[in-house]
Amino acid sequence: MAETEIKVAFVSNLNGTTLTEVSLGSFLAPLCLLSRGLFLLVFHLNKGVLPLSSTAHLLMDFSLLIAPLVLSCTILSDVLLWVIISVTVVDVCAVSFLYSYRQKKPGLIYSFTNSHVESKVVPFLTAFRVLVNIKTAISILAVDFSVFPRRYAKTETYGTGVMDFGVGAYVMANAMVCPEARGKKVHGSKLSHLAKQLFSVWPLVVLGFARLASIKSTGYHEHVTEYGLHWNFFFTLAIVRVVASIILAVFPANVSWLLSLLISGVYQVILETTDLKSFLTQNTERTGFVQANKEGIFSVVGYVAVYMAGVQVGVYLMQTRTLVKDWIRVIRNLLLGSFGLWVALHACQTHIEPVSRRMANLPFYIWTVAQSLFFLSCLGAADIVLLFAKAASNFSAVSVSWNPRRCSEAERKIRSRLDTLCLIQSVNRNQLLFFLLANVMTGLTNILVDTLKSNDFFAVYVLLSYMFMNSLFIFILHVNQITMKFW
Repeated sequence: MAETEIKVAFVSNLNGTTLTEVSLGSFLAPLCLLSRGLFLLVFHLNKGVLPLSSTAHLLMDFSLLIAPLVLSCTILSDVLLWVIISVTVVDVCAVSFLYSYRQKKPGLIYSFTNSHVESKVVPFLTAFRVLVNIKTAISILAVDFSVFPRRYAKTETYGTGVMDFGVGAYVMANAMVCPEARGKKVHGSKLSHLAKQLFSVWPLVVLGFARLASIKSTGYHEHVTEYGLHWNFFFTLAIVRVVASIILAVFPANVSWLLSLLISGVYQVILETTDLKSFLTQNTERTGFVQANKEGIFSVVGYVAVYMAGVQVGVYLMQTRTLVKDWIRVIRNLLLGSFGLWVALHACQTHIEPVSRRMANLPFYIWTVAQSLFFLSCLGAADIVLLFAKAASNFSAVSVSWNPRRCSEAERKIRSRLDTLCLIQSVNRNQLLFFLLANVMTGLTNILVDTLKSNDFFAVYVLLSYMFMNSLFIFILHVNQITMKFW
């Protein structure tokens, strides 16, 4: 068997993991983000001078945010629960230390929940988008190494792999900050606005064709049943954005939840009442464009439904709120919505069919939205805890977190500088470029390294090096305030 065929077999015919294990992974990233903020607060409280050097901030962010995510899906994957418990204990101790520092001040918790925050942005939404991007970058290379658990990889037909959720979450992340979700005013006619939105997807189309050309010319291994012979995720992103823009030009964004349910529900009915399901799941001869790319073409319907759900979540999160207790209520509602969808998912998997990323069926849609809401609520809860720690320590200059309405000019200056030296903000500035860079680096690494024969230690070393190079490049652009946008 040729090396390319071996690599394809290595990522094929997989069944995923349990819903519980995927959900468990949603705790680690928020805890790491909280650890980073608490470290800065404790450091400042002990007379440390902020900001540190740019090198120190890069190393700190990489060590506290990215390295744990790499390790958690490789050598620490079997003890993930204990990793999460350990980080939680450390964070609780840090919060307790900061709270005891202000113990003499009564009514801190009450005054905190009724305090005001600056709400121009939603920090945990930014963190969601960036962390989904980072996790995706890690997974697309890690999956080629044996140290990456096969249960985390994309499933063949049915199942819930970590990477299956990553694909849906990436679509959700884009939808939540689209112009319609942000309530951006339309200048000119709806037709001209729609034309502008359609034109904005050209980079994705170009990247899709570039990926297709590079794969076909180099003989790079490709899992055909993932999207098809010629299709790839860039094409899916582009088509989803085009279709969603057309829908949102006709219907208001605040009914996106209803449209998403309708699209996914009708699609599932078609799967159940026609031969479409067997057409998509059977490995027949791939003659003609539609047969050759059937998975990529038809799964677009499910991803459009996911996108529309993301628009609705974005509309909800972008509403103006200034009190801490209002944001606590939002996080509670996200959590309740997630639990409600878990119940619906159980009913769908029991009475209809299991989750299928390959078809992007109704259970996949429900699972993606439920898991995304759960991840968002975890990030939001971590942000609330960090905001409380900032109130307890009387120091607010921490990046990617809410700012109290009242903070000194000196703290604002420190906060601005810390934003400039923040890796999360770096990725946020150039998200598409980071995703593209990760794809290019993944291809180069596979050419230079025999991933299947690499031992676990070397694999982790390669993954950490790969993520550090990606982070360094994007960090340099951010420090120099360079935004790579061509549309």
